[in-house]
Amino acid sequence: MKFAHDQKLIDPRDGLMLYGPFDKGRGNNFSVGIIGTPDGQRRFKRWMSSIQKPVFYPKPDMAKPFFPGFEEVYGIRFNDQQYTQLTIDPEALERFFRYTDDHVRIASIVDLYADRLISYKEEADVPVSLWFVIIPDMVYQLCRPMSKVPKSKDTLSVGIRDVYSRQNPGLFEDENTRRYRDAYHYEKHFHNQLKLKLLRHGILTQVIKESTIAYQDFLDKNGNPKKDLSAFETDIAWSLTTSIYYKVTGLPPWKLADIRKGVCYIGLVFKNDDRNEDRRIACCAAQMFLDSGDGQVFKGAVGPWYNPDTKEYHLTKDGAKDLLTKALAAYKQENGVPREVFIHGRTYFDDNEWQGFLEAAAGAHAVVGIKISHETTFKLFRASDFPVMRGTVYVKDARFAYLWTKGFIPRLQTVVGLETPNPLQVQITRGDANILTVCKDVLALTKLNYNTCRFADGEPVTLKFADTIGEILTAGPNDNVKVLPFKYYI
Repeated sequence: MKFAHDQKLIDPRDGLMLYGPFDKGRGNNFSVGIIGTPDGQRRFKRWMSSIQKPVFYPKPDMAKPFFPGFEEVYGIRFNDQQYTQLTIDPEALERFFRYTDDHVRIASIVDLYADRLISYKEEADVPVSLWFVIIPDMVYQLCRPMSKVPKSKDTLSVGIRDVYSRQNPGLFEDENTRRYRDAYHYEKHFHNQLKLKLLRHGILTQVIKESTIAYQDFLDKNGNPKKDLSAFETDIAWSLTTSIYYKVTGLPPWKLADIRKGVCYIGLVFKNDDRNEDRRIACCAAQMFLDSGDGQVFKGAVGPWYNPDTKEYHLTKDGAKDLLTKALAAYKQENGVPREVFIHGRTYFDDNEWQGFLEAAAGAHAVVGIKISHETTFKLFRASDFPVMRGTVYVKDARFAYLWTKGFIPRLQTVVGLETPNPLQVQITRGDANILTVCKDVLALTKLNYNTCRFADGEPVTLKFADTIGEILTAGPNDNVKVLPFKYYI
């Protein structure tokens, strides 16, 4: 990977520590805001102040390098006096926590944050580049799909019980009834629902749990932290600050050093719409990644893309053409016509689908379809204390290979994970390319997760966030969702 001054290192933490981000010195023109309870705001500012200084792991460990401090690493500084602050009423939160109707409880809490953020953007004179959404742990515990409020005398039955009345508005519907009805059109998930509602307004957020940055404040009956994160303080500092830098500046912290120029990588995203009774209905989107590593998400049409018998997703010819046309149009604005287009998916591409892709990519020298999936049975074992090395590839034939994106990492002198790693199956299903070149690209794309600061991921970024993006796009009505950079979804 490349960092400032075109210096190259394989671990992003090493590169950021020694040289700084690739565009160091740029990206200082920003403003940030905090939305949370008074306690949440206080805890975030205390944590942000603490990471201006070095953060150390309790004992020397090659796999856990110390964090030198935010300004030292990224070359930008946060001024505590310049935060824009929006306060969430703790009493309002406590009331919503008691709602027994899952849909209404979660939507009410989401809207408590979203309405304030939307109103600020529409009315305020000073724009905010990034909002830190600081949530109490109770939001995390009670605002997920399987969350339930324990029954007690304090719970509140608020909502619209009758299914018919949820779908058919009354003649004189008041504001509360309308909100309750709308709540049933959204997934029961705070993070996904908040992201979707804010995508429509182009509001960029970083959601942070209070206990992640202030675990010392949450004690058990013996006065000890309920969850001791002292061994993860450096990991938290590296991961959150990398995401913050990427979002607040709009600049990738690092770039791939040896990625081939003029190559456009597309990852197809499919997610079933669980709100629809027809199991075939799914949302499709494309993730486009440039050779710089940055990318955008393009929403396609919602349609019967899923086949319950084969468990595969396929677009129509027109649907495939439309989606890829949108993605390549954005690529061409800054880079011209791509020399090669690689389309990554988890299933095969059928004839109609592929014809649509070819028509959309007319002018490219090569269009290649790659199926990437997890191997569940085949393993390699070494006569060593550690498993197979990350980056190992076994070429089965000219179009199929096993690629180990997890494994022993010499730089860290360890392996990430507790089990013998399984490889990825990498298969060229359409077009022609060198299988080793394809594997090298896939391995490189595992190092572009700017939402954290790991050595690498187990999947290429083209597929890594496929489920997350799909879940956000299907978390509720998405007709007015804008085409936005990748950072808005993570």
